[in-house]
Amino acid sequence: RLWGDHGQEALESAHVCVINATATGTEILKNLVLPGIGSFTIVDGNRVSGEDVGNNFFLQKNHIGQNRAQSATLLLQELNNDVSGNFVEESPEKLLDSDPSFFNRFNLVVATQLPESTLLRLAELLWNSNIPLLVCRTYGLVGYMRVIIKEHTVVESHPDNTLEDLRLDKPFPELREHVQSYDLDHMDKKDHSHTPWIVIVAKYLTKWFNEKSDQLPRSYKEKEAFRQLLRQGILKNENGTPEDEENFEEAIKNVNTALNTTEIPRCIEEIFNDDCCINLTEQSPSFWILARAVKEFVANEGQGSLPVRGTIPDMIADSSKFIKLQNVYREKAKKDIAAVGNHAAKLLQSLGKAPESISERELKLLCSNSAFLRVVRCRSLSDEYGLNTFNKDEIISHMDNPDSEVVLYLMLRAVDRFYKQHGRYPGVYNYEVEDDTGKLKSCLTGFLQEHGLSVVVKDDYVHEFCRYGAAEPHAIAAFMGGAAAQEVIKVITGQFVIFNNTYIYSGMSQTSATFQL
Repeated sequence: RLWGDHGQEALESAHVCVINATATGTEILKNLVLPGIGSFTIVDGNRVSGEDVGNNFFLQKNHIGQNRAQSATLLLQELNNDVSGNFVEESPEKLLDSDPSFFNRFNLVVATQLPESTLLRLAELLWNSNIPLLVCRTYGLVGYMRVIIKEHTVVESHPDNTLEDLRLDKPFPELREHVQSYDLDHMDKKDHSHTPWIVIVAKYLTKWFNEKSDQLPRSYKEKEAFRQLLRQGILKNENGTPEDEENFEEAIKNVNTALNTTEIPRCIEEIFNDDCCINLTEQSPSFWILARAVKEFVANEGQGSLPVRGTIPDMIADSSKFIKLQNVYREKAKKDIAAVGNHAAKLLQSLGKAPESISERELKLLCSNSAFLRVVRCRSLSDEYGLNTFNKDEIISHMDNPDSEVVLYLMLRAVDRFYKQHGRYPGVYNYEVEDDTGKLKSCLTGFLQEHGLSVVVKDDYVHEFCRYGAAEPHAIAAFMGGAAAQEVIKVITGQFVIFNNTYIYSGMSQTSATFQL
């Protein structure tokens, strides 16, 4: 229902790799196996411990001592027989040493609970191979996700509360002709009360332009005056009382949204002006070729507007009037798609690519979503971790609030520094908590100084992270598993918009935030 048949097809042909069958890793997989991911492979060289059984629903007491990847795969496969599950009893470090090309076979890699040094090696390898990586981590009551993808293009971004594409401010000739075919002044009562509200608004807009102004009603006062104009159009009975005409009520109610200006959204202008759109090559993906075709349509046939979407909302009208109006929009959308298709064919020819390299379905989908296209480009992990490329400004801008979620990011970086120095995480054993608090504080101070961050982190956070002892509570792992699986599905289906690029969840305050780090 959410991503349609074509989204499900993409999901069913995808192969995802999950590194480490931890509580977080198996929760992510559970949420991918249930909707029917094609296949998954777990990479994990660890044996199941008592701790694993305590926080992981996909490991049982009798699995203790067995390979963790194998045990989790068996139970995960029980959720959906159509999904193919595989496992590799090897640590990611060993695989990176012996067979780095192993990771190139996947559509996407999810890394959970990895030490920083391994993560940086893996991220570099996947970045160079153009394979998306999602890092997911549960640390005590903190959840962390990072999306690493060079370029992710989205055709179906499914924005909330979109306005209908009615073009009442710039009616195309066929719509103008259709509206003119109605004569509201000489209609019987039945026809008058079953005229679609779009036609009513269009009729009265013409009247508005002739009598009141050459501009659309914009201010509250103008819109109220326009509503008054519509009210005057309601038929009156012999006593002079207005009839109960629901279609006119609908027209009055829709004034705010129907009178929007037809314009090209700023994010679409940015796509049109993007280098990838201007300088097409033989390697250009179909998204950019079609975006360029739409740009050329706008400059020519579209006369400054995007292709018509071709849909209208449900409304009070008799069937024949509604269908006629619907067909006016549909036919115009078809005409626009054909025009964009011609531009695309010429572009493909000039690039020496076969005309069938872009399918009719791709063309239609992009044209009907041309106002909602999105491009997400994330920074590489090596840029985020490099001293000269570290995004200092983003962190400082959020530190006005001493309890901002960005503090949790700084603490996770300090914890990784602690691991690098001591070969373990702070506070893993109760008797170490006191000692480790001082050590973790000096790791944090060192990190902040090295990165030129003159920000203050409360001591409470240092104590809290020592108390966590790198535990992975199931409640947080389950929440992160749901959130991470959602992002994986977005990347695979090319629908909805992924976050860019870091997501932090605080189980203490039940809040979350995204940052571009």
